[in-house]
Amino acid sequence: MTGYNLVVVFNPDKKHVLLCKRIKNPYLGLSNFVGGHIEPSESCEDAAYRELFEETAITREMIKLNQLMTFIYYNQSCYVDVWCGRLKADFEPHGDENPLYWGRADDDYFDMTRFAGEGNMGHIMEQIFQFGDGYLD
Repeated sequence: MTGYNLVVVFNPDKKHVLLCKRIKNPYLGLSNFVGGHIEPSESCEDAAYRELFEETAITREMIKLNQLMTFIYYNQSCYVDVWCGRLKADFEPHGDENPLYWGRADDDYFDMTRFAGEGNMGHIMEQIFQFGDGYLD
């Protein structure tokens, strides 16, 4: 089964969330959280920090990630680990994979005309805001 991760990054006051604008399929032109493949030789946590750094230049020292949930797609033989964290200080992420920007945390992430994941982004954000993730609250 192939593994992927998504990383939800909040700014320090938790009013904004880091998004990327997808430049290729799937979800071409839609906004998504950052993330990527989990290599067979690495732990899920190491993969989350690696992908975060590769796509945004955010290091382990700048954020503590907490695993939030895992989606398993048996019909696609893959899973997606979802991680969440809040930056310790303001930082303007930069990378060259997909354009990055800060979106409002209170946006409608269920809007599938703007956001990737068939509503999963909305589900993820609702879980964080309604139930927390163990340390953001």
